[in-house]
Amino acid sequence: MQVMMNIVLLVQLLSALVMIGLVLVQHGKGADMGASFGSGASGSLFGATGSANFLSRTTAVCATVFFVCTLALAYMANHRASAPATDSAQTVLDRAAPGADAASAAALPTAVPNALPAASAASN
Repeated sequence: MQVMMNIVLLVQLLSALVMIGLVLVQHGKGADMGASFGSGASGSLFGATGSANFLSRTTAVCATVFFVCTLALAYMANHRASAPATDSAQTVLDRAAPGADAASAAALPTAVPNALPAASAASN
């Protein structure tokens, strides 16, 4: 499970770095003003509007990968933290004080499953 978490974390970091780079490379809304005065992008690799669409789509894919990795890491962290406790009261007692008997275990506090508070029980 730890290896899978490390792989997802690495993918998340790489997608974040690529997304930062793609956002920095994109032109802002004010950059279109310069294109009207002769610095057109029609001779670029992607054509007149191809680079904007390519960069926008690639940024959206990186953002999707980033959010999926974030959700996966949150799920794995929550799943690992909520592992069921399988120790019995006697096992806990043996670890705390080796040699303690079952009579000492009876002194451990236990939960009452369906107990109602006194105020709500009195009102019924």
